[in-house]
Amino acid sequence: MSRADPGVPPTATRVAEAADLVRRRGAPAPRVALILGSGLGDLADEIVNPVTVAYREIPHFPVSTVHGHAGQLVCGTLQGTSVAAMRGRVHYYEGYSLREVTFPVRVLRNLGAEILIVTNAAGGLNETFETGDLMVLDDHINLMGMAGQSPLIGPDEPELGVRFLDMLSAYDPELRDAAHKAASQNDFTLRQGVYAMVGGPAFETMAEIRFLQRGGVDAVGMSTIPEVIVARHSGMRVLGISAITDMAVGPAAAHEISHLEVLAAAERIKPRLAAVVRGVLASLAEE
Repeated sequence: MSRADPGVPPTATRVAEAADLVRRRGAPAPRVALILGSGLGDLADEIVNPVTVAYREIPHFPVSTVHGHAGQLVCGTLQGTSVAAMRGRVHYYEGYSLREVTFPVRVLRNLGAEILIVTNAAGGLNETFETGDLMVLDDHINLMGMAGQSPLIGPDEPELGVRFLDMLSAYDPELRDAAHKAASQNDFTLRQGVYAMVGGPAFETMAEIRFLQRGGVDAVGMSTIPEVIVARHSGMRVLGISAITDMAVGPAAAHEISHLEVLAAAERIKPRLAAVVRGVLASLAEE
């Protein structure tokens, strides 16, 4: 949807209407927005004094349809930092446009969020990785954007951000350092690398995997980059973390990958991911 569509309000108007509903439910203004990917939403259970709003209740908000995505916005405090956590996201492959996929990020920004921490379940392409690793994103390859799909395509809306967005420093180095410190304090190593997004929902062929590897990709998934683009478009700092839920290469690669296996792997990874996010939030609370 865009303001070019007859009868559809401008994006900024719809964002304000959605944010107003969340505020009227008593949600405090967040400093940090959390997008919790496949099977990773339980971190929201740790939020103190939570205010929970179902996506279905928020005007214009897209609704999750994938197993493992609860479809709730949970606002409150975590590690001394005010947060708004999305328990689950929507994806392009569910039939949503990328503008719809990223609409929640604009709502979170309107609510007051200055920082986005976004997580995902991803396939490992770096042969030094293992299933169960966590990878902090230092860059990405936007394959969908190269193919002409971007959440910024459409009529220019200057009140939302600049027309031509600089993405050279998409991921915040200070947040990345805080994530590495949190991992070290919990006695594990946090990987770092390049993430690529494919449209899905089919997993990649071997030829596609080789293509991505040769392009310098360390992990691949079906989300995250559109949200990162809109977060940067809105002036937010970004930390991205991939949970490596399967290895697409090397001796650990499975011949067939299922979504249930991805969720099972995410379940095992959750304690370490939660430790990293807690550590980053605690460091922000100390600033």
